[in-house]
Formats: sequence, structure tokens, C-alpha cells
Amino acid sequence: MSDTEITGPSADPEEFEEAAATAEPEPEAEPLLAPRDGVPDVSASRDEIRRAADLLASGHGPFAVDAERASGFRYSNRAYLVQIRRAGAGTVLIDPVSHGGDALQVLGPVAEVLASDEWVLHAADQDLPCLAEIGMRPPALYDTELAGRLANYDRVNLAAMVQRLLGLQLTKGHGAADWSKRPLPAEWLNYAALDVEVLIDLRDAVAAVLDEQGKTEWARQEFEYLRTLEATPTRRDRWRRTSGIHKVRDPRTLAAVRELWTTRDQIARRRDIAPGRILPDSAIIAAATTNPDTVEKLTALPIFGGSKQRRSAQVWLDALARARIGEAPDAQEPSNGPPPASRWARRKPEAAVRLEAARAELTSLAQQIEVPVENLLAPETVRRLCWDWQNTDDPAAAVDAFLRESTARQWQRELTVPVLARALTTAAQ
Repeated sequence: MSDTEITGPSADPEEFEEAAATAEPEPEAEPLLAPRDGVPDVSASRDEIRRAADLLASGHGPFAVDAERASGFRYSNRAYLVQIRRAGAGTVLIDPVSHGGDALQVLGPVAEVLASDEWVLHAADQDLPCLAEIGMRPPALYDTELAGRLANYDRVNLAAMVQRLLGLQLTKGHGAADWSKRPLPAEWLNYAALDVEVLIDLRDAVAAVLDEQGKTEWARQEFEYLRTLEATPTRRDRWRRTSGIHKVRDPRTLAAVRELWTTRDQIARRRDIAPGRILPDSAIIAAATTNPDTVEKLTALPIFGGSKQRRSAQVWLDALARARIGEAPDAQEPSNGPPPASRWARRKPEAAVRLEAARAELTSLAQQIEVPVENLLAPETVRRLCWDWQNTDDPAAAVDAFLRESTARQWQRELTVPVLARALTTAAQ
């Protein structure tokens, strides 16, 4: 689990400073420096993993679960360490990557025990996919980060919530480290064990807050939706997400970006190395825009002059050559939804009016119920509704049908259908 808090769009610095000055001071916290029972040994062999499963089975209640990946170092999003804690059993650390094609079989005993009770995770959407890859799937789920959002906390990273609700201070550590490294350093394992040390206590504390706020059922629906959510297919044209591509407008230059990106991706996948460590996005944009056709010209560019890139120069030149003769992509990315809202006033002004009205109603409602507006209803769902809306004699029924099709949860529909129907009706007048 990363200890970096995920935040929304950048705020104005002066607004941030003002908010910081008026925010409630953090309570005094007791440093939590090491697990109370010490750091357990990593269970790596078949016998060690079987014993870890037996230990977990001897405990009771929900499982605190976390996984460490190697994002930024590896191409895959696999789990390189799994941490599990249960009352009456303590903490186990599982190495899930040393078993080749037998991994699912070797890890099966742990997966079987985990299937017996609720999992408690923080930011579960980050860890559930990599845990599913090794056969571990929760029968029930509690996400403490999502619970914090529903409780309307302004900071929902693990350290902030542990300090706020439990009065303990977790030291930021190694969440962004290369967890594929072996052997794992002792201080990393200490950090990993602490990630699950008080997770069940945190679950109980934030659950009490949600119960007091009358949001327990909302949370239950959110957790079940997250638990059963199927992974979306990998989007096409992922190369269009190359950093700096907004500077490129010429189709032939876009073709060069595509070929360089695709070549890099193939190398990264084969070697299981993060693509940016093969070739940074900035180098792709530089080579695509200058379009060198010799080794000398290519290696004169930043990055490509290094010894590693010099050895691969012909690989990148071949990609550029394919771009010159291949089919060029459209300058604009194929759309699978509404355009950016900034263009609505010009392209579809009636939709812009609807969106403004809908956003105003939802913002007011979110403030009343003290839930972030993005958790009240997904912004993309709101945009699609307002863009595609057709006036009808029964707007409430039409909105409800649209939200149901968009997988909005029951609690969200009950709250938002009336205000959205009113907004859309008012905008049409």
C-alpha cells in the first residue's frame, strides 16, 4: 500500500494555505514504530505458507489485508508481498512470487482461509486486482479509505485516518519502493506489517462514525459494488496517454508516438520493467517531433545519448521508420463519450445548461448530507446523462433508468433522482 495520499485536481495555493490555517489541528498522536508482536518472518516455501494458513485459521473475525506491488519498477501490477492480520492469530507475511506456475496451488490454503470471513482493506481498489490474480477473493469487504470518504473526511490516507480515529502515528515509509527486490530489507517488512497492525481497529472506529451519521447502509452498498466490480477491458489507444502528447497535432507525428510507445510497451512487458524505465515519455515526444533517421541524429537527442539507449538506437529508428510508411492515426482521439465540458457551450449549448443545473443541485445535496459530490454520483455519469438527455413526460423514471444502467447504487439513486429530474426539467424551460 502506498502511503501517498491520492488527491483531486490541484487547488489554488492561496486557497490551500487558507484552508490549512483554518483546519482543525491534528490530535496528539503516539508513534507506532513496530508491530506489538514483532515483525513475523516471511512465509515463502510451501510448508511455511501452509503453516501461515493454519495460523490464520486459528484466529477469529475479519482479516486485515494489504499487498505491496512494485509500481514504477515493474510492468506488471502483481503483488510481491501480502500482509494479513487476524485477531487471535497475529500477522503473517506471504511471499506470493516464488512459485512459478504452481503459485495458485501453493497459495491455495491461504486463499481458502481468507474466503471464510470479511476482508478489511484501505483503498481496496488498488489491491483487489493483484490479489485476485493469486486466487484471493473476499467474501465480504470493508474499505476504510472509502468509509473515510463517506464520512466526509478531508484526508483519507491511512496515516491520517489512523491518527484521527485511533490517536496513533504511522511513519511514512516504503510504499513506493521496489517490492520485487529480494531479500526484502527488515525496515520494509516492519513498514508492511504496520500497514495491517491496526486496520481492524480502524474499521471499527470509522464504522461507528458512519453509523452515527446514518451512512452504514450506503457504505455497505459501496463495498459490495467494489467487491463485485469486474475489471474493465484495457482501453485501446493507450499510447494517446503519453505525457506531452497534447503538443502533437500532426497525424504523421502521432504515428511516430504510437510506434515508439508500442515498441517500448512490448519491451517492457517482455522484461517486466516499468515502461518509463525503458524510455521516458519525454524521449518519445522528442524523437517523434524531430523524426531522426540516423543513429547520429537520434543519439544527439536528450536521453538517447546515454549508453543504454545507444545500444537500442536501431530499435527506436525502426519504430520511426514504420511510422513513416504506416497508416497515420486520427489527430483527435476516437470518442466513446461526451466531449470535455468546456466545449459543450459551443457544440451543444442545451446540454451545457443541463450540466450546470445538475452540478448545482448535486453540490447542494452533497453539502446537506456531508458526502463528497464525486462519491454521491460519479461525475462521468452526470456528464453522460446531461449530454444524452431527451425530454420526457416522466423525467424521474428516465433518470432512474439511466442511473441504474450506469451501475449507480440504490442509495445514490434514491438521493439523486429527484434533484436531477428537477434540474433537467428546469433547464428545459
